[in-house]
Amino acid sequence: MHEMSIALAVVDQVEQAARSGGATGVVEVRLEVGELAGVVPDALAFCFALACADTVLEGAGLTTRSVPGTARCATCGDVWEVGMPPDLLCPACGQAAGELLSGRELRICEVRWAGPDRPCATSAPPVTHPAPPPHS
Repeated sequence: MHEMSIALAVVDQVEQAARSGGATGVVEVRLEVGELAGVVPDALAFCFALACADTVLEGAGLTTRSVPGTARCATCGDVWEVGMPPDLLCPACGQAAGELLSGRELRICEVRWAGPDRPCATSAPPVTHPAPPPHS
């Protein structure tokens, strides 16, 4: 289950940000997860709760926003949502997708810190754990 390694990477990055910023707790972490990233949201939420134990994130909520997979046709330039399982043939001309534009993201987009002296939210860098390639 790679969701545990993703959860551990998220917790590690948020903990590093908390230490450098002097935060004592985290209320919520918000992630963008591409539908082609191969991540099961319920499994990630379960693993996140386990990974947060005995850290500054203990008790923090996890919110995920799904990012649809989109592709661009190299032949005609059409852009479409590929869906799941991904349809990588252009609906306009039938040629293969030339480029995946979105859907493989795995990014920490916001952290809400605990405490009255902390800012409500800050942005965070992308998670460095690579998402697996889409299945063909």
